[in-house]
Amino acid sequence: MNILEQIGSIGVVPVIAMTDVEKAVPLAKALAAGGIPCAEVTFRTAQGEECIRRIAAELPDILVGAGTVLTTEQVDRALAAGAKFIVSPGFNAEVVKHCIARGVPVIPGCITPTEMEAAMALGLSTLKFFPAEQAGGLGFIKAVAAPYPNLRFMPTGGIGPANLGSYAAFDKIVACGGSWMCTRELIDSGNFAEITRLSREAVDLVSAHRA
Repeated sequence: MNILEQIGSIGVVPVIAMTDVEKAVPLAKALAAGGIPCAEVTFRTAQGEECIRRIAAELPDILVGAGTVLTTEQVDRALAAGAKFIVSPGFNAEVVKHCIARGVPVIPGCITPTEMEAAMALGLSTLKFFPAEQAGGLGFIKAVAAPYPNLRFMPTGGIGPANLGSYAAFDKIVACGGSWMCTRELIDSGNFAEITRLSREAVDLVSAHRA
């Protein structure tokens, strides 16, 4: 099973902006305990790179990736830290080509048919759809999936327990990204038990609607 297939089998990708590197490993353990052995640690904070490094080193079974990757230099830093996949909010052809050259899965953000075709031209078939709800949500994804039957999507933005099941039920959705199960407040307070509970709830929702 390749990395994108692993992400699809989990169905949920926690999107995490970390400011305390000491909480990185406990957070990853809490997510895994709830059935989500996966984390997209963003480069939005200065601590993101070190958090990826610690998770990758101490928890090799966790599928840790780097999010909000905007430059080829960030790609190299993320991979050196141990990231196993790269996610970007938009479509940057240079970043995508660099990831392909480095042999790492990349999931760029695409919200227009033009961007989707540009990604397809580079050989990609799994794309981030961001910001999902603000850009038209599941209805938009279903509309563009018709002319592009080979594409699969990882919608992120505005997704939570109320609409996760609806997204998961559509067979073109590989996984949903979000931070509702690992909010800044939960992380900062060290409420890892609640993170585990919310993670399990998310996994159960996905499973129920994929059946």
